[in-house]
Amino acid sequence: MSISQLKTQIPQNDQYSVEVAGSPDIPGEGKPRRNALCPDKLIVHPTGATTLYENFLNGVKEAGDDGNFLGHREIKDGPYVWQSYRKVQKRVSNFGSGLRKLGLKPKDLMGFFSINTPEYVMTQLACYQYNFISVPLYDTLGVETIEYIVNQTEMVYCLATANKARHLLNMKDKLPTLKTIIITDQYDQEITDLAISHDVKIVNFILVEKDGSVHPVKAKNAKPDDTAIICYTSGTTDTPKGVVLSHKNIMANVASVRWLAENGKLFLASPDDVHISYLPLAHVFELVNTATMIYGGTAIGFYQGETLKLLDDIAELKPTVFISVPRLLNRVYDKVVAGVKAKGGVAQWIFTTALNTKKNGLNKGNVDHWMWDRVVFAPIRARLGGRVKTILSGAAPISSEVMDFLRIAFSADVYEGYGQTENAACLTITLLGDIASGHVGPPQVCVEIKLVDVPDMNYTSKDKPYPRGEICVRGHSVFREYFKLPEKTAEVLDKNGWCHTGDIGQWDKQGRLVIIDRVKSIFKLAQGEYIAPEKIEKIYAKHELIYQAFVYGDSLQPSLVAVIVPSEKTLLKWARQNNLVRKSFQQLCTDPQVKKYFLQILIKYGKANDLKGFECIKNIHLVDEPFSMTNNLLTPTFKLKRHQARIKFQKEIDNMYTEIS
Repeated sequence: MSISQLKTQIPQNDQYSVEVAGSPDIPGEGKPRRNALCPDKLIVHPTGATTLYENFLNGVKEAGDDGNFLGHREIKDGPYVWQSYRKVQKRVSNFGSGLRKLGLKPKDLMGFFSINTPEYVMTQLACYQYNFISVPLYDTLGVETIEYIVNQTEMVYCLATANKARHLLNMKDKLPTLKTIIITDQYDQEITDLAISHDVKIVNFILVEKDGSVHPVKAKNAKPDDTAIICYTSGTTDTPKGVVLSHKNIMANVASVRWLAENGKLFLASPDDVHISYLPLAHVFELVNTATMIYGGTAIGFYQGETLKLLDDIAELKPTVFISVPRLLNRVYDKVVAGVKAKGGVAQWIFTTALNTKKNGLNKGNVDHWMWDRVVFAPIRARLGGRVKTILSGAAPISSEVMDFLRIAFSADVYEGYGQTENAACLTITLLGDIASGHVGPPQVCVEIKLVDVPDMNYTSKDKPYPRGEICVRGHSVFREYFKLPEKTAEVLDKNGWCHTGDIGQWDKQGRLVIIDRVKSIFKLAQGEYIAPEKIEKIYAKHELIYQAFVYGDSLQPSLVAVIVPSEKTLLKWARQNNLVRKSFQQLCTDPQVKKYFLQILIKYGKANDLKGFECIKNIHLVDEPFSMTNNLLTPTFKLKRHQARIKFQKEIDNMYTEIS
């Protein structure tokens, strides 16, 4: 069903969410709201699947005997090699049996320390079948955090790639409970010797699988309320918290997406689809994406593990579904816009004409154009393999202009989701046919949402024209607890089952949720003004000179400062135009003249984009190294780790404030 067909089904004034019938008036909060398509109940699980293992069995049934499931590139840059759902089902059972023989018992913990691979998913599925609990370690976590998670969970068994196994062995003195590492790829004698020296058992994945196939141990399947995973928050503060998610929590999200899809409001994953898996499976966003694809019998291809080669993997795989995060989607947009500007002249005129023509069509509910799709947008589509029909953005806000560009360039259905680890990535999602931007849609059909007043920030459920407040969610996807942290659990999960997200939202006139602030990221300046740094960073990041920005301020200072990573290509171009051609990018970042130029530009840009005087940055520090997971400044979903950034740049922050004074 096309957007143009759906346009007539969603009148402009229709309500996407409605108040829960019979809910009481409670001072200081708005009434709970549910998706208007399903106002009388909350969906628990999809047809025939109450657990993640039953979810897999449904995928096996949907895909049939020969349906592709897990694909990877055996030879570097070679073709994708596939395993069918049926073959993987047999391998999963054998591997799960092998884990039982290795010593794991139902409800024991299994660690994961690996990039996304077929072995990762097969181990996950074995855990679901044999009722083991998954505990992922983020691929780029620092030593202290890995130590914290392993020791808090008293982890004994861990699946790892050889390089990550070496990492664990090198810090084994701080990991007393770790006894067995299952390695998924080839490893050398040095790792074996290192394991022996630390009294750690090293086992090859294939050998565990083979052992499990001989006199197999019968599986004791999980129940819906059993814990499926302890998913540690990626952490914008010091210590991550282990979010305990049950099979029911995750299946509620699968159920919601499936229910909306079957009712014509979302994409319906099927065996005809192909999903590219590169967002970390250790994060709940990709975990749930994968579960949703599996239910539909969809083929899942993995990237090679190198971000720089992701587009090569996509070109070879040719996915139909592309699930991503704003930072990566912004790059696609920025590269196209920069390329058009560089060409200039007739090429730029043609692109602008094509873009505006399709934008006019988009406003009427049509995403196709017989000429411009072939002449202008075909090369852009080829960057994502040429077959993408569905794009989903999640984990962070995305701008309206990028959302519109994706719809126009790819003639695709583009959705934006909003959620957190604590609600299994499931809170709201935009719906098919709704092409308005700037909101994150109505509640998923497995949860209900209310807004609670935040008086200190002047947000209330009685605000006009739209109610505002802290977003609170209750329903089947909401987590049970933080692992071994009852006090932290009580801070977030109240006695009535409401999870307090820490985000500030408002309902728009059609009952869709708009994210407007963040409680935890808000701070006061010396004069008492409240600052939302993420909003300011988002504005500055739109400037062509800016690649990344970290805005900082505190209650002892009257103004804001920022650490800026310039766009290397744009800065070098500016340098050529200003007779600084002999300087490298690194040298330019330390040049006082460049800094002065940057600051003047950004102050003007901030004012032009309606930033208040106290929201404009008053001093900057330029750095040539981008914020990344590797230097522990970004979470796996590319959110800025403010606490770590403050620590890393404290000296520079102090210097900036000294210069201002």
